[in-house]
Order: sequence, then structure tokens, then C-alpha cells
Amino acid sequence: MFRSPKRVFFLLIALAIGLVFIDLPENYRVKFQIGKFSIDRVINPPTLSFHLFGIRVNRSIKTHLGLDLSGGTHIVLDANMKDIKPQDRKNALESAKEVIERRVNFFGVSEPIVQTAQSRDSYRIVVELSGTSDVEQAVATLGQTAQLEFREFAHPAEATEGAFVIPTLVNTKPVGINGKDLARASLTFSTQNGEPEVAIEFTAEGGKKFGDVTSRLVGKHLPIFLDEFPLTWPTIRTPITDGRGVITGGFTKDQAKILALQLNAGALPVPVSVIEKRTVGATLGSASVVKSIGAGVIGLILVAAFMIAKYGWLGLLADCALLLYGLITFAIFRLVPITLTLPGIAGFLLSMGMAVDANILIFERYKEELRRGKPVGIAMELGFGKAWHSIRDANITTIITSLILYNPGNWTYLPSSGLVRGFAATLLIGVLISLFTGIVVTRTFIRVLYLPRKAVKRL
Repeated sequence: MFRSPKRVFFLLIALAIGLVFIDLPENYRVKFQIGKFSIDRVINPPTLSFHLFGIRVNRSIKTHLGLDLSGGTHIVLDANMKDIKPQDRKNALESAKEVIERRVNFFGVSEPIVQTAQSRDSYRIVVELSGTSDVEQAVATLGQTAQLEFREFAHPAEATEGAFVIPTLVNTKPVGINGKDLARASLTFSTQNGEPEVAIEFTAEGGKKFGDVTSRLVGKHLPIFLDEFPLTWPTIRTPITDGRGVITGGFTKDQAKILALQLNAGALPVPVSVIEKRTVGATLGSASVVKSIGAGVIGLILVAAFMIAKYGWLGLLADCALLLYGLITFAIFRLVPITLTLPGIAGFLLSMGMAVDANILIFERYKEELRRGKPVGIAMELGFGKAWHSIRDANITTIITSLILYNPGNWTYLPSSGLVRGFAATLLIGVLISLFTGIVVTRTFIRVLYLPRKAVKRL
């Protein structure tokens, strides 16, 4: 099927039509009238709704804008690690991040961004709250010390193992054990069946308290709360008097790891202080979007005009491939989703220019083969074949640079800024897609629309 250029061509046309609907802006109004026929309706991108391995997926497709484009609050928190052992500092920072992420979610902020940044002895947490203008309320919400607390059900009937009751602050009461009594929590694996579990270890005083409580609550639930929300409510099987316990419950490895992090957040609270806070107005963000789009459109028009002036019909086909490239890339940004920032838009536009570079290399190779007396069809295929190595090597170097800037391993000696990562992510995705459009799409367009036309002219 894919050896037939015409079939591939029609598949690409169908793909382009589908991508147009995915790339439509939200609440896009279509209004026109021809004689007595008129249309006036609001069109939205399709909604993803399907089942995958028993999981229901249902979400709308929309563009995710960063703080610099949508407006909101930017807060940088500095974590004080002076009382934390050097080997525990990375885990402590992750624990603090988990707590802040949970607080931001309960704060009601849409699509928050919480990232860690580490540089030598500096440990920071960067929080971006889109659409939030009340900086002081946000700081107050994020700056509280995490509160870990063990509680018991107020009514004995609700505490039994067979009762399925979700614990709340209303139907439970304190047992006198909190985060100060917990030394650490860690991910372990059962020696009996190898399943993930969470091992907890108490301080000397906390272990004594825990022994008294577990002796009293054998066969009953012991809810564990963090920031007034229940994390888990394990059943006490036997009295635990040595200050060490294990929480089981059919966890996956990731679930057990997250629970350990959440418990550590309460057990090892990291003092944080606000070192930077600023608000970006929505009006300023909208103006940035308009200017960025305007600059991008002007640049693309100039590039398209250059390609047509330089290569004629071939340049026009390259422009069509570039248009499909834009549709594919923007659709991926919306489906993943990728949060678009000003540097991210710059990376996207840069990758579009690099996509055009590939076509220029191909067309120049094609001209060289024509000058050597090769037939049009053979010259074009040789042009693609000989240009591929240069295109591949040039894009590999860009991909390597993008990965370094994105810093997927969160290495301290590489950039970790969200803006830099946004630029790297859009550039990386754009370069990968440009390899497809520059070779497959442009080649298909030329085989279907250009080479037959040249053959007719020769006849």
C-alpha cells in the first residue's frame, strides 16, 4: 500500500483534514451567508473519549499556554536543607514537591506547573499558577508546614476491617502520633510474594506510642492523614512494638513509591521560604501571543515566497509540506499536551525553518543531477538519496542539543529552567517531525504532482 505514491498522497490529505479539526481553536465561530444559505455556529476540537485497557479516557483537546502567555502567578521557594543529611536532600526536595503539588491541586488551580531546581547547595521549587492573581493567598497556601497525623475511627463499627468507610476529619479522632514521630518511610518488597510495600520506621518516642496504639487497635483500621487528607488506612494485623511496620495493600511499585514520598513529606518537613514572587497579567500574556503569532506568520510568508521564487513549482510543493508539518506539530502539542511558552514558540518556529533547510538541500542535489544529464525522475530520486545523509546528520546534532537543554535526567550540571525546557521540547518534537515531512511528505507530493507534469512536458 505504502509503495503507491498516490495512496500515500490521499492518506496525507485525509491526515491533513483530520488535523485541521484537532488544531481548531476552542469556541471557533463560523459565520457566513451565500444567498439564502447561511451558517452561524461555534466549532470546537473533538473530545477524546475511549476505553483503553479498561480505563476510560475522556478529555477535551485544547492549547496549554504557559504563565508568560496566559497570565498568573510565579513563585520560587527555597528549601532549607541545613538539618537534612546530604544523602537525603534529593528525596527531601522531591517530598516537598509532592506536598506542594497536592496543595496546588486542592487550591483549585488549572494545570499548575511545579518543578524542582538544584544547583550545588541551592534547592528550589518553582511553582507556576496560571490564571491566579492573588499572590499572597497562593504563598500562604504553599508555605504551610506539612502535617502528618495518625487517627482512628470515632465509631468502632466503622473501624473494623470489613467496613468500607472513607476516613475524614469528621469521622476520625487523633491517636497522638504525628509526623514528628515518624523517622522515615521507604519502598520495599515483600519477602513472601515480592509485592511492593511501604516500610515505616518511628523515632524512639514515636515507636512507643505506635506500639500502644497498635496493641489497642488490632483488627481495625488506622487512617494516616497528610495535610488533612487521608493517604491510606491500613489494617492493624498484630501489635507493633519495635517501632517498625509495613504497609501493604496490593500496591504497584509506583503507588508504593508515591506513598513513601508522601509519608516522608510529613516526617521530614523541609522549611521553605519565598525568594521570588511575581504576577503576569492576562493582558500582557495575550499581547505576547498576538505578537508571537504575527511574527511567525510574517516569517513563514517570507520563507514561502522565497521557496516559490527560487524553486518554482517545487518550492510550492515544499510550502504545502511545510503547512502539513505545522498541522502535525501543533496537533501533537495539543494531544501530549505540551505547555506553550514564548521560548517554546521560538523553538517551534526555528524547527519550521530547519524543515525548509532539508528541502533546499534536496532541491540543490536534484539540480546537480540534472546538470549531469540525468532524467528528471532519476535526478529527483538521487537528490533525495544523496541529501538524506546531510539532513540526518544535521538533525541528529540538533536532537542531541535539544536533549541536553531539556535535561531529562534532571542532572544538576545541566539547565533545569522550565522556559529552557519548553524551548527544547518544542524544538525536539519539531525536528523529529521535520524529518518525516521533509522526506516522506515532500517526496510524495513531488512524485504525484511534479514528476508526471514533467513527463507530459517531455512528450
